[in-house]
Amino acid sequence: MVRSLEQITMRKVYLRILPFAALTYFFCHLDRINVGFAALTMNKDIGLDAAIYGMAAGAFFWGYVLFEVPSNIILEKVGARIWIARIMITWGLISGATALATGPYSFMAIRFLLGLAEAGLFPGFVLYFTYWFPDRYRARINAGFTLALPVAVATGAPISTALLGLDGLWGLKGWQCMYLFEAIPTVLIGVAVFFYLTDKVSDARWLLPEERRWLSDRISGERRRIETQHGVSILQSFWDPNLQG
Repeated sequence: MVRSLEQITMRKVYLRILPFAALTYFFCHLDRINVGFAALTMNKDIGLDAAIYGMAAGAFFWGYVLFEVPSNIILEKVGARIWIARIMITWGLISGATALATGPYSFMAIRFLLGLAEAGLFPGFVLYFTYWFPDRYRARINAGFTLALPVAVATGAPISTALLGLDGLWGLKGWQCMYLFEAIPTVLIGVAVFFYLTDKVSDARWLLPEERRWLSDRISGERRRIETQHGVSILQSFWDPNLQG
C-alpha cells in the first residue's frame, strides 16, 4: 500500500518525539514515587514525624504551582530544547541532593526547590506537541505520553525497593542511594534532550524537505485559524471564561 505524504511524515514525527517524551515523563513520576519509599527509613534518620513529613513533601507542589506558568512562558520564548533540558538537569541535581538532607528544614527546602525546577515539564511537553502535531493527532500523542505514568507507578516499587537494599554502600543509607541513583539518568536524559529535540519543524533535518514543508504549512495554517478566532493575550487569558476551569 502506498503511504501518503501525511502518513509518512507523521510516522517519523511520532517515532522521533513520543518515546523520548514518554521516557522523560516516566522519570518525572518515578521521582514523585520515590519519596514515599524513602520515608520508610529516611523519616527516622533525619527526624521527621508524619505531620512534618507531609508538610515537607507537599512543599514540592508549592514550588511547582508557583513556577508552572512562568516556566511555560519561558519555554515559548527560548525554545523547548533548551528549557526542557534545563528542567531535567536541575530537577535531577536537586533530587539527588535530597540525599544530603539532614533534618526537616533542609528536606522541606529541597522539596520546594525541586518543585520549582520541575515546574512546567508536563504542560511544556503538551505545548511542544502543538509545534509538531496537527490538531487531529493531539489526543493520540497526549494519550501515548501519559501512558508513562502508570508504567512509572508499576515499575517504581521494585526499582525503589531494590535501591533501598543498597544500604551501607559507600557508607550511605539506602534512601540516600535511591535518591542518587535515580537522579543520574534524569540528568543524563536532560543532557540528551539538548542534542536530540528539535525546536522547529523547519530545523528538522531528519525530515525530507517536502515533509517539512507539508507539516510546517499544516501547523502554521491551523495556528493562524485559531488565533483569528480565539486569540487572547497572556493577561487576557487569566479572565477569559473559555480558558478557565
